[in-house]
Amino acid sequence: MSQKKDMKIEQMNTLGELKKVGYQSKSIKDELRDNLIQKLKNKETTFEGVHGYENTVIPELERAILSRHNINLLGLRGQAKTRLARLMLNLLDDYIPVVEGSEINDDPFNPISRFAVECINQKGDNTPISWLHRSERFAEKLATPDVTVADIIGDVDPIKAANLKLSYADDRVIHYGMIPRANRCIFVINELPDLQARIQVALFNILQEGDIQIRGFKLRLPLDMQFIFTANPEDYTNRGSIVTPLKDRIGSQILTHYPKDIETAKIITQQEAKSIQNDTIYVPELAKDLLEQIVFEARESELVDVKSGVSARLSISAYENLLSTAERRALVNKEANTSVRLSDFVGIIPAITGKVELVYEGEQEGAAQVAYNLIGNAVKNLFEAYFPKIEKLRKQDEETPYDDIISWFFNQKDGFELLDDLRDKEYQQMLDAISPLDDLLGQQQPKLHKQDSYFVKEFILWALAENKQLSKYRFTEGIQFKDPYGSYISGL
Repeated sequence: MSQKKDMKIEQMNTLGELKKVGYQSKSIKDELRDNLIQKLKNKETTFEGVHGYENTVIPELERAILSRHNINLLGLRGQAKTRLARLMLNLLDDYIPVVEGSEINDDPFNPISRFAVECINQKGDNTPISWLHRSERFAEKLATPDVTVADIIGDVDPIKAANLKLSYADDRVIHYGMIPRANRCIFVINELPDLQARIQVALFNILQEGDIQIRGFKLRLPLDMQFIFTANPEDYTNRGSIVTPLKDRIGSQILTHYPKDIETAKIITQQEAKSIQNDTIYVPELAKDLLEQIVFEARESELVDVKSGVSARLSISAYENLLSTAERRALVNKEANTSVRLSDFVGIIPAITGKVELVYEGEQEGAAQVAYNLIGNAVKNLFEAYFPKIEKLRKQDEETPYDDIISWFFNQKDGFELLDDLRDKEYQQMLDAISPLDDLLGQQQPKLHKQDSYFVKEFILWALAENKQLSKYRFTEGIQFKDPYGSYISGL
């Protein structure tokens, strides 16, 4: 709700002017609730840019806001918890009035600090006010073991006491911490279980009673705040937990999750990777699907620690590496344009190894080999969505769509090599030489765009290799495909 236009806020500088126009203040939770109600009535998107949560997380979050609850977002890494918290800013009013000079954003109609109370008592309707934009009403703190009560709540400031020549018994010597300074704001504490238990105890008193306790002072500061906490289930066992009294005072705990289908995952990756999109590099749609399938394979792999989670940032980093691999090849070959190849996926291995936590068996296998296996499994499983399922072809008498391709490799005694840095023209000529690939595409994918066809041809070779119909060997400069039975028969 914007009051700036209707009430000419920029011209109102005193409490008296606010009273004349009948301005009424409201709590931050009422603010969020009222603006959410308006958005829901107008059928507006409440959390722009968050995908895959439309029928799960967002409705629960909206119910929590309508209930005026403090919220705990519980989920694995890379599940948009912090993003959801930041997007709640859009549900605040454009501007709110504060007593000018107040350290804790005092509401001129409901002052709580000594400074604001004395200022209003002395100046009355002439009390100066300033306007706080909603973009300034967000505070965030990462919970780390070294966080102290002084950091988030406050402490006595001896320098202030000396400068003002005040006794330590005077509350004017208090230096407020992050939470009081975020009065009338959204305050986010990330990774809550990492916060020491004694700090959490100080928090739950604020949530329940509105009290802050600093040294020996008895302060009653009914802070007006919207708390949002984020937590990772893994942290409950590894590094700490949420103390029961604090958990009891958090109104709603909302579980987040990873995208449930490839299409949603693709939307997220493309949205987040906009800054590195390159018009000189063409990315086939199948390449985007394969990249997301790799992430899905990682989340299901027995070699990857499921409790740790596989962040959505993996697909974003992998996509960036994929584009960079193709870009580097184009630069080396002095080509103005190029297209992503399946062999470029070898370039995403550093993104995978840097993002996944492996179990003991995975460590024994080796991070790079696990990443390579994930790519292979993704090719194998995605292949069945586009082509007939590959059975154990050599054990069947009937003809299959892949017999001609395998026969072609049977006659290539030295194998077929695809080098990583081939120029586009050479790369296409080599794949065109395998004529049975064109026949298979004509039968199974007749509407396939020509620009995508070369990626799909290489995709077929990888899939045949993953299904043991061809052998695939990775060497320094590229990949070699061979017929394993032909090699055996020839004694190679």
